[in-house]
Amino acid sequence: MRMQIANKAIITFTVAALGVVTYAQGPSDAPRGERTGPGRGGPPQFMSPLLRTFDLNGDGTLDAAEMAKAAETLKSLDANKDGKLTADELRPGGGPGMPPSGGGFGGPQGRSGREGGTSFASKVQPKSDTEKKILAVLADMSQNQRRGSMSVPDDDGRILRVLAESIGAKHVVEIGTSIGYSAVWFAMALEQTGGKLTTYEIDAGRAAKARENFKRAGVEDIVTLVEGDAHEEVKKLKGPIDLLFLDADKEGYLDYLNKLLPLVRPGGLIVAHNMNQRQADARFVKAITTNPELETLFLDMETSGIGVTLKKR
Repeated sequence: MRMQIANKAIITFTVAALGVVTYAQGPSDAPRGERTGPGRGGPPQFMSPLLRTFDLNGDGTLDAAEMAKAAETLKSLDANKDGKLTADELRPGGGPGMPPSGGGFGGPQGRSGREGGTSFASKVQPKSDTEKKILAVLADMSQNQRRGSMSVPDDDGRILRVLAESIGAKHVVEIGTSIGYSAVWFAMALEQTGGKLTTYEIDAGRAAKARENFKRAGVEDIVTLVEGDAHEEVKKLKGPIDLLFLDADKEGYLDYLNKLLPLVRPGGLIVAHNMNQRQADARFVKAITTNPELETLFLDMETSGIGVTLKKR
């Protein structure tokens, strides 16, 4: 698929070996993008902020599902069906595939290096041998277990750790364990706060892999993994919850919120992953943005989007 963006750059999706899709961009934008590792179809490519948005797992490639969604979204933004996207069509809120206003594809809150964006980068600085051990496991998980796992991108994991530790969380509840990547980030914070994590996973295979990872990281004692349908299992939970993290079936976010919000302590957080207009459930967005008892901000993470909601005191 080829589409001209604002009469300047041509975005080209190229099908590589084994059905994996790598992507490149036109020369007018290439110097501003971030350089990725080599894809299966050729040498490293400059990744535009727009295409990073469709790379949901942050691995530098677009799989078949991401490719289909990207094509669908780009076509939906092309209002006059002329094969070109204007600046107005790309503006945040300009179409069904655009992220919420305030960020956008490499916009003012982005990390693309564009004017007004943040081009700084930082590395995790382990404070102790315990952190070094956990970070080594996280690095291995990211490199060797990420594909197909639906795990959060690395920076999203770091944000989860910062949020949990900064509020002194004693009880974090996670809906959607997968292989345990985000859970291990939470565990690193909970090691410092003396807290516990309760995490829910419906898939037995992913749950087994998560348990292995918790043991490797040495955090199995502070993590309780519940296998089964979280919509039913969370009914057994007791509060208070300091931080609730939603990263499972998007259409189920509202049900999780309705069941668990009463257990979230005043001053606690509800953190929702994949909060972008391609994936977020409009009913959930309305619930967290119209309730006067809540204060919600959306973080533009380029490839995902995170909603951070405070339950007011």
